Amino acid sequence: MDLAGKVAVVTGSGRGLGRAYAEALAASGAAVVVNDVDAEAAEQVVKAITAAGGRAVQVVAPVGSAEVADRLVSTAVAEFGRLDVLVTNAGILRDRVLWKMSDEEFDAVLDVHLRGTFTCARAAAARMREQGTGGRLILISSPAGQRGNFGQTNYAAAKAGIVAMARTWAMELAKAEIAVNAVVPIAATEMTKTIPAFGPIIEEAERTGQPFPEWLRKDEGLGTVADVAPLIVFLASDAAKGVTGQAIGIGGDKLALWSHPQEKTAAYADGGWTAEAIAASWHSGVGAEPETYGVPAPKIPES
Repeated sequence: MDLAGKVAVVTGSGRGLGRAYAEALAASGAAVVVNDVDAEAAEQVVKAITAAGGRAVQVVAPVGSAEVADRLVSTAVAEFGRLDVLVTNAGILRDRVLWKMSDEEFDAVLDVHLRGTFTCARAAAARMREQGTGGRLILISSPAGQRGNFGQTNYAAAKAGIVAMARTWAMELAKAEIAVNAVVPIAATEMTKTIPAFGPIIEEAERTGQPFPEWLRKDEGLGTVADVAPLIVFLASDAAKGVTGQAIGIGGDKLALWSHPQEKTAAYADGGWTAEAIAASWHSGVGAEPETYGVPAPKIPES
């Protein structure tokens, strides 16, 4: 994938998945604006990219506000002349069950994930439309946003909203040839280490340098951050022309296309439904095969 001449902004790219995205884009030829709240982490990524022969600059700021979004876009234009790709990866966690979650915890997560995606995408879309040469908005979602997850009201809501925005913007920006897709990554990060079933396996692999077991990479679709980055490069490239409005999962050895919500079953009653009629038909009709919910627990093979 040759991204020479393209310019990308990657939010939250000081470590983890974001760093993998920034370095992969740079390795494919793109100039990259690295963004993080941690100045030292952002500087390390810029140094790693430039040491490998790439081009990168840093913007140290928390995403969320329109001012920071405008600064990211203006930096790309000032340093590299244009903007072609935006990857909205920045995020935080404030996990807590519903009845214990505070307003501040809810707002903080939505401000970074949802508002940060909105403000950065708005600024990027305006610039891309002005350039008139198309572009790519790559929005990072999560399995929690697709299925829900215990203790993650704020995070799941934000990540679900990000996929909804991707579908909406794919329509709105189609005429400008700006493709918009959501990526649903699964990778070994500091967050996945907190999952009891995954934590010991990830820590053992890091300690020994051994690869993850095959069942984890295939059945659970969980691997390293480097396993996710190729999808970002593909979506940023000319090879992905026409791919838009999609939610695409990747992790380990697995690449998947997530379905969009749609009516599964339907029934009709002349003149409309009464509560009694719904109750009488529910379990044998529309509700006979209810949908599952929640991120499934991993199925660990018996040794």
